[in-house]
Amino acid sequence: MAEAHTAGGRLTTHVLDTATGKPAAGLSISLYRISGNSRDKLKSARTNNDGRCDEPLLEGDAFQLGRYELIFQAGDYFRALGLVLPDPMFLDEVPIRFGIAEHKHYHVPLLISPYGYSTYRGS
Repeated sequence: MAEAHTAGGRLTTHVLDTATGKPAAGLSISLYRISGNSRDKLKSARTNNDGRCDEPLLEGDAFQLGRYELIFQAGDYFRALGLVLPDPMFLDEVPIRFGIAEHKHYHVPLLISPYGYSTYRGS
């Protein structure tokens, strides 16, 4: 009898705008799988009014162990807010590279402002 795949592994994110103290709604995100020197785009998503994606970025059979990169389009988000920022902007695309080593929930939140950001492995 074959061993069943353990369900429950998924990847989620949440983006908070620390300059306004609100969720970053409408921010575009791209997810890539990193393998050696190659980078394969898996998915694009946009945050909802709560700063979250409507569904996990990875789950089910798509959730695999390995190295990944999330690219957050912070510049487009801040421009859409109508902020007057220098050209070039200090932060435009914000990349976060991370590894998935277990079939568990990986939550990668982003705290963003026009001049800084922070992330961590959430729950």
